[in-house]
Amino acid sequence: MWGESTLAENLTVSINNRKGVDKDMSRDSTDALEDLKYRREKAHMGGGIKRQESIRVSGRGTARDRIRNLLDEDSFVEIDTFLTHRTTDHGMFMHETLGDGVVCGHGMIDGRRIYCFAQDFSVHGGSMGEMHAKKISKVVEMAERSKVPIVGIWDGGGQRAQDGVASLGGTGELLDRLVQCSGRIPMISLVLGPVVGVSALGASLADFTILGNDHGQLFMSSPLETPECINGEVDAAGLGGATLHASRSGIACLIADDEEEACALAADILGFLPDNNMSSPPIELTADDPTRLNPDLTSLVPDNPNRPYDMVKIIEEIVDDGIFMELFNSYAENIIIGFARLDGKTIGVVANQPKVLAGCLDIDASIKAARFIRTCDAFNIPLVTFEDVPGFLPGVVQEWGGIIRHGAKLLFAYAEATVPKMTLVTRKAYGGAYLAMSCKHLQSDYNIAWPTAELAVMGAEGAVNIIHRREIAAAADDKKEETRLQLVEEYKTKFGDPYVAARNGWLDDVIEPEESRMRLIRALRILSSKREWSPPKKHGNIPL
Repeated sequence: MWGESTLAENLTVSINNRKGVDKDMSRDSTDALEDLKYRREKAHMGGGIKRQESIRVSGRGTARDRIRNLLDEDSFVEIDTFLTHRTTDHGMFMHETLGDGVVCGHGMIDGRRIYCFAQDFSVHGGSMGEMHAKKISKVVEMAERSKVPIVGIWDGGGQRAQDGVASLGGTGELLDRLVQCSGRIPMISLVLGPVVGVSALGASLADFTILGNDHGQLFMSSPLETPECINGEVDAAGLGGATLHASRSGIACLIADDEEEACALAADILGFLPDNNMSSPPIELTADDPTRLNPDLTSLVPDNPNRPYDMVKIIEEIVDDGIFMELFNSYAENIIIGFARLDGKTIGVVANQPKVLAGCLDIDASIKAARFIRTCDAFNIPLVTFEDVPGFLPGVVQEWGGIIRHGAKLLFAYAEATVPKMTLVTRKAYGGAYLAMSCKHLQSDYNIAWPTAELAVMGAEGAVNIIHRREIAAAADDKKEETRLQLVEEYKTKFGDPYVAARNGWLDDVIEPEESRMRLIRALRILSSKREWSPPKKHGNIPL
């Protein structure tokens, strides 16, 4: 009996001790959870409530506000919430901020997976320190491994001076990751505040860069260091504002009126793109009949070959539901680029704009179109070219500026592209510009023309002035104009229609304008399985 009593007493003591231990462990667990909650709330505070409210008062959102605007509700999963800088110089040990001024993670846009990051202007003005850059590098690398798009929201004052050369080291790693992603996954930059220095290079490495109208600014050199700004000749907006980059530098593909629109534009662009270069673009079902005829096209192009018209109306008449997302619409307006759909499939549109410089190709137009063609080719997006081009723009400015080299970029991009390529000639296709605009000789897959099209070395007037200059000079003074007009008419009869090219196989067909949509869709369907072999090489040497 004594043994049983002792055993019971020992068991009671053990149970009471265990309860005490469990109570202590429960207290430790609660404390740990409270500590986690405190740290997470501290990370969400960024540079503090006062600075965040100051940002909101200025009309801008905080980093987390912007991510909420960008992503589907409750889809954001944050990464590296508790990362901090490791700089001790210049009193930085007293300014340790969780997250180090950038919010990174992944989420959904319209149900599609993406990675994203947003610089936090409330922390050291959004400046990029070593760990800040490494944090973005990490999420970019994760996006590349996962083969999903990445969207970056930029708002920061360049590299952090307190970090010294370490900030440049981290930024260099980031730039390398961005370059490695190029052509593999779609990259979109939203510039919603001032972005200075090497950070501006990072933002512009994206496939598409969208600037906020009110606050989006990109500078290679700070306005505080630019002589024209110091002297008062130009302000910050004039040096690197959204309008400047949309119309002059060609960096901004779109300008957003506010931050919500910027996020919506990014979502719209992603809607046309695949997740990566090994995937096909998404197909969007449409009620627009693939066999729909386009009777309005007959009247949209003037009978007079010298009269302008709006090529955008031609495009909108042909594509699904009349929806055409034009990009870079304020830069090199003589050429049009953008996304649309045919039969529910994404297409990249490249078109001459006859109402600007008569649709001539110049330096800026060649660069604009070449980059877009290479983007479409990288992401398996078929190209549809609407052609009405009288030639390359003549002049000393163009020649001295390198129109030969820049025009070669356009030709190179078309010849290099292996996606389905289709071309519709609506009116003029003259000279070297005809060759550069996805002609049959550059392995274009389907080339068609309207009966109004002219494929020739140059226009009849110019050709006659060269070929028959002696004959015209020899004619009597009162007969010179009559002789010239007669020769022009003869030249038009011989070369001023598409049938010469069609007889040689350089056009696949001459069609009625109202059949344009139906013909392009039929071609796109058969070309969807196109595969093109190229000789092994590291890469071509495009004339940059």
